[in-house]
Amino acid sequence: MHGAPRLLPRWRPSRLAELVVAWALLLAAAGAAGFVAVYVYGADTQWLGLALGLAFAFLAAASIVAAKHLVPQERKEEERESLDHEKDDLDIAVYVQEAGEGITRKRLLKRAGGVAGLAFVGAIVAPLASCGAFLDVEELRATAWRRGLRLVDEAGRPLLARELEIGSMTPAFAEGVDREQLDSSLIVVRLDPTDLRLPERREGWAPDGILAYSKICTHAGCAVSMFRYPLYSAHVPGPALVCPCHYSTFDPARGGKVLFGPAGRPLPQLPLAIDDQGELRAAGRFSGPVGPSWWGVQEG
Repeated sequence: MHGAPRLLPRWRPSRLAELVVAWALLLAAAGAAGFVAVYVYGADTQWLGLALGLAFAFLAAASIVAAKHLVPQERKEEERESLDHEKDDLDIAVYVQEAGEGITRKRLLKRAGGVAGLAFVGAIVAPLASCGAFLDVEELRATAWRRGLRLVDEAGRPLLARELEIGSMTPAFAEGVDREQLDSSLIVVRLDPTDLRLPERREGWAPDGILAYSKICTHAGCAVSMFRYPLYSAHVPGPALVCPCHYSTFDPARGGKVLFGPAGRPLPQLPLAIDDQGELRAAGRFSGPVGPSWWGVQEG
């Protein structure tokens, strides 16, 4: 393009404007990085909003200053000519080339823009971790229960099979485990063994019709605390465990299958065994991970 007339007037932007744009981009990057840090270490909503808001504010400031003080400014009346798209494309390329000729800190601005871009990509990608524990799937398999662990009641006494009547619901806990732990609490119900329709490979999970399920609803982590047991089964629905928060309803006779409500998967079932003293003990691990389906909360 040597010798061709310039399309833009010669322009030398203020060095101060260049520094302002660079610092604004770096501060925007710091805000986006702060968003990621808050998300990873606490996810406090107010701090998340503040960090992301500042990031976009500094990015907007950098864009405004760059548009007003780094890019050549001119007013020109466009003549109406024939549609020559090839010439238009060439003019655009020349405009872009000439617009950056006067900038003295191109390397600094490019690096600041790159850092800001990477930080914003990280801020956009980080919340995807809430979709599931795809980075640490072992957390989903960890459980307080193991084969032989005894079930105890609220007072810490062993749960005896002979004390559970058909149609009853009893809260239970893992012996010696912190009750604040999400998967330590159970609801134990007893049904008529002839009414059970458990999934395959669970035939021995309910001795004498006694079943144990996680107390944590698979919808949003609320406590399943209601048990429906009909006295006139010919005229009303069958037995069901109900979460009173959003009315997710589970069928204990069919392995905790969802009957109604927003829960996305069955209630995890714990296999049981009765020892020589008639006490209930765990016979293995849960049928699935305990807690809400999206696994976004860590506490019950």
